[in-house]
Amino acid sequence: MPAHPDPSTGPLPRGHRPVTPDAAPQADRIDAFVASNFGLRGTLRLHRHALGWDLLRAPVNVLLAPVFLLTRLLALLCALLRLRRPARWLAARRVHLRTDVARELDSALRETFLPDGPDAVAVRPAQARLIEDYTAVRSAVAEICTTLVVLALGYLLFRTPTPGIVSLAPIVSEQAVRSEVVSAFPFGQGLGGLWYGVFPVELPVWYVVAVGIGLAMAASLVTTFAGLVADPVQAALGIHRRRLRRLVARLDAAAAGPGLAGEHVLARIADLTDIGTSLLRLFRA
Repeated sequence: MPAHPDPSTGPLPRGHRPVTPDAAPQADRIDAFVASNFGLRGTLRLHRHALGWDLLRAPVNVLLAPVFLLTRLLALLCALLRLRRPARWLAARRVHLRTDVARELDSALRETFLPDGPDAVAVRPAQARLIEDYTAVRSAVAEICTTLVVLALGYLLFRTPTPGIVSLAPIVSEQAVRSEVVSAFPFGQGLGGLWYGVFPVELPVWYVVAVGIGLAMAASLVTTFAGLVADPVQAALGIHRRRLRRLVARLDAAAAGPGLAGEHVLARIADLTDIGTSLLRLFRA
């Protein structure tokens, strides 16, 4: 009998299904899945599916992320109050737009970790929600990576913390307008720099909004492809393996409660920090 091909060495032959629960121990399946999908070659292959409509879905999903967090928090609250039916209903709500990358990962997870394979009819609703929640966590991690990139740019370029677009847009707008008016100062740029150092430039609201929209579009592009860096790093640190172990345990139990992954909370904390930083600068001004 021919040996099963190693998923870490490349795509499986046509018609060959990935290793199933009866064919290999759970730890081996998880290791093979991480190597095949979240290593450098695997994540490159996965993100090929982002070159399309995902470029438009990503910014919409970023805007919908707070709504997703709110529905999950309400589901947890209902569960604590033993309101089981509202808790299940809220936990089952699909808030994000389904991306092609998520669909590809969803299919790979079903083929590898569900005994019945990718057949949607054979998959229990609870299992489908668990897999969908798993792919949503990757989106939250991508948002966290984007926040770190924006934060690093703020420190490197402006020597100030910018945990998000809301706090970065006014600074970029001010620097752009200041550079323009200083270069056009009638008595030279040196005196122009001194003059506008004492008398700050006025920023039109529409200009700040336009810059913010442009930065948000750039940030959504970073979010779409953040997994190219985040996946190999998480694979090396064992984060993907731990997350998959939790997923497989819950898939075996077919239990999809109103849980909320810490990655979603952390991403929204970054958003609140961004807004708080902007308000603090506004009050100081």
